[in-house]
Amino acid sequence: MAATVENLKAELKSEVKSDSKEDSLSSLAALDALEKEASEFNKDAEIDRILKSFKLDAYAVLNLQPGIPDSQIKIQYRKLSLLIHPDKTSNPLAPDAFDRLKKAQTVLLEDASRTHLDECIADARMLLMRERKLTVDSPEVKEPDTEFLAAWRKKTVEVLVDAEHRRRKQMKAQMQEEGREQRKVDEEVESRKRRREHEVKWEETREGRIGSWRDFQKGAPKAGGEVKGKKKKMKVLG
Repeated sequence: MAATVENLKAELKSEVKSDSKEDSLSSLAALDALEKEASEFNKDAEIDRILKSFKLDAYAVLNLQPGIPDSQIKIQYRKLSLLIHPDKTSNPLAPDAFDRLKKAQTVLLEDASRTHLDECIADARMLLMRERKLTVDSPEVKEPDTEFLAAWRKKTVEVLVDAEHRRRKQMKAQMQEEGREQRKVDEEVESRKRRREHEVKWEETREGRIGSWRDFQKGAPKAGGEVKGKKKKMKVLG
């Protein structure tokens, strides 16, 4: 469609030069409409491309190749972000595409995340070479064709998915371990709380316990004393 629009624009420009003033204005209006249509088409096409790109591959999202310098990453991001910015297009998917574009730039400009991505891409290349029994000196590797690059991209997706799966599994295990540790801490805190409450209650009842003991002591016989009571009469035998 883009090529067709460009052809029509070229035809209209040539017609404008030979048309009357009224016809020229009409032709210019048609030309403006075509340019606007072409612009919207390009925006929609780029939004569609971004959303169809594998989101874990920031290079694919930004339509870049590995090894590109940071300055070129920033230039590419600015160019694409201006093209698909939600304020500049009525496409309802523009916000999602813009958000994915922004995240991709963040990944590539952050050393750790970019290093991880580069390692996954390198691993994918190595795996593909093993599958095809190739070496670094193989023509397919030294000068990869479209088919090899497509296979490499597909293998990169597999490696990234596997890496993300392992990352989530490790995170889940870490969260479970942190949960166990937190439960231990909570149990210790609860145990100390119960001990404090017991000590407070024990102290609060101290005077009552002492008073009870004193009362008991008052009613108890003295050491060596006799218990007074009625003497039993002795029966006389005989």
